[in-house]
Amino acid sequence: MTKILLAFISLFASLQLYAQNIEKSDYQEPNGGTAINIAVSKFDLEDGNSFFEEAEDSERKGDYNEALTLFGKAAFEYNAIKNFGKYGQAILKMSNMHYQLGRFGDAEQILLNVALKNYSKMGSKPGLMNSYNLLGRVYLANNKYTQSMWFYTQQGILAKQLRSDHAYIESVLGIVQVKIKKRDFTLALRDLKSAEWLATSIKSNQYKNQIRDARELIAAKTSAKAKS
Repeated sequence: MTKILLAFISLFASLQLYAQNIEKSDYQEPNGGTAINIAVSKFDLEDGNSFFEEAEDSERKGDYNEALTLFGKAAFEYNAIKNFGKYGQAILKMSNMHYQLGRFGDAEQILLNVALKNYSKMGSKPGLMNSYNLLGRVYLANNKYTQSMWFYTQQGILAKQLRSDHAYIESVLGIVQVKIKKRDFTLALRDLKSAEWLATSIKSNQYKNQIRDARELIAAKTSAKAKS
């Protein structure tokens, strides 16, 4: 199902099809699951928003498969009326659902082949920045540390350009996680201190727990390394 869904989305993104009526398309789960019928009829903003809201509700409930299907419907609607800002949001949400489900390859392909192309064509730095963040997480989860580091770094570069302190902190914390995985504990701790300093300077407690957990993980791994 995900490969077929991705193919259709890629086709929509590359050709920028004009709005048209599609009554029903059947998608079959790759592991022999039940078919999912995706009905797209009006191609208008209201329908897209409705699908998106339903998807977010499913996401909050932890039903990521249902959320993925609904975000896909929203993406079709938004693309058909050429609202590429909302289309990009739906695509990022789809990628995140794949990430949450552990389908890192699917998340990677949607991000690289659809999200980045969409935001590049729009000239949207915030969209690219968010895509880079998610790519950093996807590659980290898939143990591809060089790629993860690169995308977190790109996120940080755009965050500086956009003067987004929060996005920059998130990029640094992502890099910290990569360095911990690579056992570069000294460099990870240095970056962690930089993130903590910046969070303090903007009076944000948002990253307090994340910074604490990272510091404790570094301490634990450093101690284990010393004993070995």
